Amino acid sequence: MSAADLWGLFSHFLMLSLLAVGGAITTAPDMHRFLVEEHRWLTDVQFNASIAIAQAAPGPNVLFVAVLGWNAGGAWGAFAAMTGILLPSTVVSLWATRWAAQRRDSRSVRAFTSGMAPITLGLIVATGWLLTAPTHGHVGGLVLVAATVVLTLKTKLSPMWLVAGGAAVGSLAAGTGWV
Repeated sequence: MSAADLWGLFSHFLMLSLLAVGGAITTAPDMHRFLVEEHRWLTDVQFNASIAIAQAAPGPNVLFVAVLGWNAGGAWGAFAAMTGILLPSTVVSLWATRWAAQRRDSRSVRAFTSGMAPITLGLIVATGWLLTAPTHGHVGGLVLVAATVVLTLKTKLSPMWLVAGGAAVGSLAAGTGWV
């Protein structure tokens, strides 16, 4: 990756950081567009595997950005992507938290907090849709996704058990055309 490519990666993730309401994972669709479709630094399989590996590993949810950066441009790619995604959101979060704490009873702060919930939910749904793309058109895969959503909403079962179950079903069904 050239210095110009690293700067482009950094600046794109810098911009995404300010859009990452609900976490960096909510911007995965645009990361996919940028890394896979626009620049072709990653394939669809590499993109999805990068997210899956990082999400399965212990640690902060944002680690998938480092894996994407690493796969796109090695150590410098990981550094550029992580610095870009963390820098603005950290600065804005520190400032906004202090500002809102001083004004937590104001109508505007309460309205802002209430208004961000549906935006965050929509971004998470868009990310889920992108990550389930391989199951689109496969009845078994769609049933598995629907069952996971229902179990998540209706039970207190840890999502990690659902991820493990999905991995087990995927492993068993690999190559059968079922999922």
